[in-house]
Amino acid sequence: MTGQDSGPPAKRMAELIDYQEGSVVSRQLVKGGGGNVTLFAFDEGEGLTEHTSPFDALVYVLDGEAEVAISGQPSRLHAGDMMVMPANEPHALKAPSRFKMLLIMIKP
Repeated sequence: MTGQDSGPPAKRMAELIDYQEGSVVSRQLVKGGGGNVTLFAFDEGEGLTEHTSPFDALVYVLDGEAEVAISGQPSRLHAGDMMVMPANEPHALKAPSRFKMLLIMIKP
């Protein structure tokens, strides 16, 4: 074995999206019948207001620090942390500092 992989080149997820001043940036990586996978980059102070989704969603923080509130209960997540936001539960996200996250939506 040579240690070389003949498959497609690997990518560093956090490098697939850039921060933009005063914005939330998103990039959909996968969209299919069973759900989707989207990268987000939040500038400091930005966020998503409280909303609900009919699907479970897994949030994985790639860089920085995020505040995720589910049904009014806030949690602080750091790079490497993950959390599941249950379907139909109100949730919101905000950026106390810049952060990047991977969001995986899972359709039942």
